Amino acid sequence: MTKPFDGWTIVFDLDGTLVNTAPDLLEALNHVLTNADLAPVPLDSIETMIGQGARAMITKGLQSHGIAPSEEDLDAFLTQFLDYYAGNIADHSHPFEGVAEALNTLADRGATLAVCTNKKQDLSDQLLNELGLTEHFAAIVGSDSVPSRKPDGDHILRTVTAAGGVSGKAVMVGDSRTDERAARDAGLPFIFVPFGYEQETPEQLRPDIVLEHYSDLVSVLENWIS
Repeated sequence: MTKPFDGWTIVFDLDGTLVNTAPDLLEALNHVLTNADLAPVPLDSIETMIGQGARAMITKGLQSHGIAPSEEDLDAFLTQFLDYYAGNIADHSHPFEGVAEALNTLADRGATLAVCTNKKQDLSDQLLNELGLTEHFAAIVGSDSVPSRKPDGDHILRTVTAAGGVSGKAVMVGDSRTDERAARDAGLPFIFVPFGYEQETPEQLRPDIVLEHYSDLVSVLENWIS
């Protein structure tokens, strides 16, 4: 029997789209800062940096103290950050409300699911595994597993291919301008989740669809595909 989403690949960003990872990323950053005898920073000071890599967050955190780090210092801070984060990656991170139910329903209706993230591959795999989400995805493709990461659309296209799909029947779901640019570059429709870490509004991003809650994802996709 044919299912509504047979042949379709739904690609998701990770941080700020599927999972609220901000609390654990902030703790890792503040671990680095306090080890350097600097005061911790609040979430709103680095929230928009999530998705741009740990180096960007560390740089922002140091700049808030008037420090412009050298590349050598950044390398050392990054090692501290990644070591701490890997050991505490899912202490407070959690899927956004309705994620598991939406993923189950999409799969039941024939969709292939994948993750395309600018998080490192090992950390992406670890996070999804610790949260019990890995089994939902035919492919998980981190930033260091491709020649060029998002906003290069090739990152998404390689993810679709890794999942066994084709670009002509794929959709990108994300929370940032980076995801929007990558989706456009790949020639895919873009669904924007406004509850992530992007400062720009839906009016500024101009996505194909705005998804306010995961409980609406299946019906939104059915209407789009039909």
